[in-house]
Amino acid sequence: MAADKSAVKPFWHRLNKFFAFPFQGAPLVYGLVLAFCSLLPEVLFFLPRVFMWLIVELGILLAASRYGFKVAVLGSRGISRASDFPSRLDDEWSSLPWKLFGVFVVQGFVLGLVASVSAKLATAATFVLSFLFPATVIVLVQSGSAMRSLNPAEIWRVVRVIGAPYLALCLFLFLLSSGAQVALALLLPLVSLWLLVPLFNFAFIYFGWVMASLLGYVMYQHHEGLDIDLLPGAGADEAPPERRSPEQIARQETDALVAELVTDGDIPAALNIAYEEQRLRPNDIAALRRYHRVLLMTDKTPVLLDHAKRFIALLLQQELGAEALKAWQDCRAREPAFAIEDAGQTLALARAAWRAGDAQAALAILRSFDKRFRGHAAIPQAYELIARVLTQGMNRADLARPVLAVLEERYPDSEPTREVRWLLRDQPAA
Repeated sequence: MAADKSAVKPFWHRLNKFFAFPFQGAPLVYGLVLAFCSLLPEVLFFLPRVFMWLIVELGILLAASRYGFKVAVLGSRGISRASDFPSRLDDEWSSLPWKLFGVFVVQGFVLGLVASVSAKLATAATFVLSFLFPATVIVLVQSGSAMRSLNPAEIWRVVRVIGAPYLALCLFLFLLSSGAQVALALLLPLVSLWLLVPLFNFAFIYFGWVMASLLGYVMYQHHEGLDIDLLPGAGADEAPPERRSPEQIARQETDALVAELVTDGDIPAALNIAYEEQRLRPNDIAALRRYHRVLLMTDKTPVLLDHAKRFIALLLQQELGAEALKAWQDCRAREPAFAIEDAGQTLALARAAWRAGDAQAALAILRSFDKRFRGHAAIPQAYELIARVLTQGMNRADLARPVLAVLEERYPDSEPTREVRWLLRDQPAA
């Protein structure tokens, strides 16, 4: 299910709704309860005060973070009113605060290593991580995977999908992150001492949930590019006029019908509909994607592999390298000997794997390239990529040197030969 992108307002047109979200009934009550839980150490006086204060504050942080992720996840799928939220989180969503903590630990470790080399480099790395933090959270919310949240290719894909407005998103999030301190500074002279800690907690809960609402809406705004399935009633608070084209409406109705048949267990019927749609629209990426996904639910491996060749070719043509790599991996899981039969597409797919940080996949895609495409003009480029993967991705310069020897023998004056020679310039010979 998808919403018409043109009907979704840019996030900077809805700032008032983000600031108003924590004041909806359920979030407001929950936020106030969490904030005033900070008074529990005063009541439970029979336990060590510092210990109780630490436990209570960590509990408040965890509870507020879990609800913030719920706001972002459901917001990304088009649900922005708290009254429409389900009563409980899926297990995968409730673990997102821990996964984000794991991402912070890994990033902190990397920054520590960089700082040990150069303080200036560490400052630059800190700036880069701060700039990419919103995209990192978006990948985590979308995928539920801490590993994918650490993948530079996944993070950069989010930045590319959002485009230039990503800079505005970073600015708004920076201002919101400073909002709690500003609010506290203004209110501090006006409240009693016993209210300071609850007020402190509520301020940070409030601005945290505002940021979660903003991030969720940005994901919803770009749900098609991020491949996010919307929930029924998505975007209902906007009540936009119908601006979808007849083709878009037909495509979404087909998606819904196929999803319903799959849910009911009628895979053959879903497959027939998906097949007919991609037959009638051979250049429609959505139709080919739908058919590929349904084929994965069947045992029709030869059909899956044959269709994947067209599907991957179209994905590469539209510069969707990450999705093309995923389709290739789907096929390799069924048939380890699966390979692309076009030299240019094979090289493009290998480059997509290398950009995604998957050195093994890149080498597997390029295996026997010179024999499969004998005499092809792309062979030197394939050799160069193999040498780069071996040297930079696997730290095996010893295996890259034979590749350089072949390049110097067959293509001595080519640009790939010079590139590999430069690549191995500081690597000791075996």
